[in-house]
Amino acid sequence: MRLLPREEKFYRLFLKQVEIISEASRLLLDGVRTGNARMASSATEISVMEHRGDEVIHEVFTRLNQTFITPIDPEDIHSISAALDNVLDGIEDTSHRLVSYRINPIPSIMVMLAEIVAGCASSIKSAFEALEKDGPIMEHCIEINRLENEADRIGRSAVADLFDKETDPIRLIKLKEVYEFFEATIDCCEDVADVLQNVVVKNS
Repeated sequence: MRLLPREEKFYRLFLKQVEIISEASRLLLDGVRTGNARMASSATEISVMEHRGDEVIHEVFTRLNQTFITPIDPEDIHSISAALDNVLDGIEDTSHRLVSYRINPIPSIMVMLAEIVAGCASSIKSAFEALEKDGPIMEHCIEINRLENEADRIGRSAVADLFDKETDPIRLIKLKEVYEFFEATIDCCEDVADVLQNVVVKNS
């Protein structure tokens, strides 16, 4: 079943959102891998991309209000686009906290979480590409769920270690909050997977 044909305007807009998310996740990962100086420039680039994402979701909602017949329920189009926008917002918020809190050095756990964000972005892209080809959407959604579970495990362990080992209370608060922003972003990726699965079930 092809839910959103390639020529469909909403599919093209979803794909724009997905491409922006993919690039933003790459910038986040590059920043945390390289260190504080690179993270600052990555955060600036991510902020620009977040504004581009806002323009795309605005176009989705504008077209939705102007289209009498849509390929799937208007509520589903709204939910998909909003869920994608939340992922991008999460990446931007996380990068902003890393820079404004001057996290230096950036812990290896944050690199692992950024890798999971990038992995989720890759699976989201694969899932939307599968929409075009009537491909295996569910397997990509399952992979996002698996990555979210892994992020939960890593994040909980990292916070427990903070309270065991970190002696600077200010640094503890900063690190804990950034870990929470990473986890919230990955939760948003899982929300995208859940919305997609619901749409597929509803239209099958």
